[in-house]
Amino acid sequence: MEIPGQPRVEIVVPVKNEENDLGPNIRRLREFLDTAFPFPAEVCIADNGSTDATYEISTLLASELPGVRVVRLEQSGRGRALKQVWSGSTAEVLAYMDVDLSTNLNALLPLVAPLLAGHSDVAIGTRLAKSSRVVRRPKREFISRSYNLLLRATLSAHFSDAQCGFKAIRADVARELLPLVQDTSWFFDTELLVLAEKAGLRIHEVPVDWIDDLDSRVAIAKTVGEDLRGIARLTRDLGRGRIDLEPIRQKYGRPRILDPRTAMAARVLRFCAIGVLSTAAYALLYLVLRQGMPAQVANLLALLITAVGNTTLNRRITFGVTGVDGRWRHQLRGLVAFGIGWSLTAASLWLLHTAVSAPHQAVEITVLTLANLAATVVRFSLFQTWVFDDDAPTLPAFEPPAVLDQTRSN
Repeated sequence: MEIPGQPRVEIVVPVKNEENDLGPNIRRLREFLDTAFPFPAEVCIADNGSTDATYEISTLLASELPGVRVVRLEQSGRGRALKQVWSGSTAEVLAYMDVDLSTNLNALLPLVAPLLAGHSDVAIGTRLAKSSRVVRRPKREFISRSYNLLLRATLSAHFSDAQCGFKAIRADVARELLPLVQDTSWFFDTELLVLAEKAGLRIHEVPVDWIDDLDSRVAIAKTVGEDLRGIARLTRDLGRGRIDLEPIRQKYGRPRILDPRTAMAARVLRFCAIGVLSTAAYALLYLVLRQGMPAQVANLLALLITAVGNTTLNRRITFGVTGVDGRWRHQLRGLVAFGIGWSLTAASLWLLHTAVSAPHQAVEITVLTLANLAATVVRFSLFQTWVFDDDAPTLPAFEPPAVLDQTRSN
């Protein structure tokens, strides 16, 4: 029995040409919600572009079963269907699942409970957790794991399973995120999750029991191509600061609680890693340029090229500065730091050639590398206190862990 004031859940089931599975599975879902789910829940069948009897069957189900409605979209696209239905829903928590019900329905309550409690902002089912129980074809398993590894490498994603058709989101969070999601097809899920994570929202993961649908009609090659284009677009837009997540971060974000000593150590490690990469690139460039020009000119050009790349990487990775604002100011200041590095390496090169009339190139590289590493310490100090000081997120002030408030009012 529904209790007045009790939060409601709406479950969207996107369908396209599913006339065979639709009736039995919607009845099964509705029966589960009526008998085994403790919160008021509605089912919305989102028919996106069906050309068979799917819409007619959906209409009959909506008239027969209380708590079932149907929305018809002439254009296809799972993302388009979810975005439209979620945007117009009045429920407090919005979920969706595939019509084949591959995911065991017992995972529904663990999926939505943290959202209803305000503990989390987004929830996903994962087939890739150790405790998940999955029956799946090897080809699908390989593609899924490869895709999620690719997301980690390109977008620094930390959620484990972007593609499982079993997700939920708080309605207030959805109202902020959905206008920023561009994809209207299969990449919709990934884009939503990446933006949520980048905004500092908490993503809750539920290990699920999942059985592969042998009748799945997903065009794998086409979907992979769309996903790769989506990853490229999202990487580009985030890197250029085209997506404004700051209002969501300020309203809902849950920043990590860090001891500033740990945060500084992580920053130093990132800086050093970029420094090693830049030093290797510098050495390679110097060797190439030295074949056709004097040592000092080759040194200057190699340092200049790697300095621009070093500043760009440190701006984004080490100091967490995104967007185009201040980019040229940071590069100009970085060139000042480069000038100091150049003066150290130029001086060491001059001293070497003064002491040895024709030093071997291996000796030159060794001296220049040591001088460049010494300049790294100076550059980090300048980056920390001057180059990015206006825009980089500040390190947290230290408070003993016992007094840190880890709660959040909702």
